[in-house]
Amino acid sequence: MAGAVGRRELLSLYKRLLRSASTYPSKNREGIYTSIRDEFRENACMSSGSPEAQKKIDYAHEGLIQLRRFDGSDAAKYEYTMK
Repeated sequence: MAGAVGRRELLSLYKRLLRSASTYPSKNREGIYTSIRDEFRENACMSSGSPEAQKKIDYAHEGLIQLRRFDGSDAAKYEYTMK
């Protein structure tokens, strides 16, 4: 799964996804964690630079954003007001 993204950046994305999944407030937390791990393993041999690889990397970034909405790591980015 290495396209325009280097191996180091890809491993960093993988680690961030696993960390966010491990703190995700859900009964299916382990399933999400396993899914991420399996998806990366299945695509480890994907040809670098392919459009499919870039699509999967973009999808992983979107997933990370979704996970972080609920794990508390991005809480400082949101402003809450009481009306």
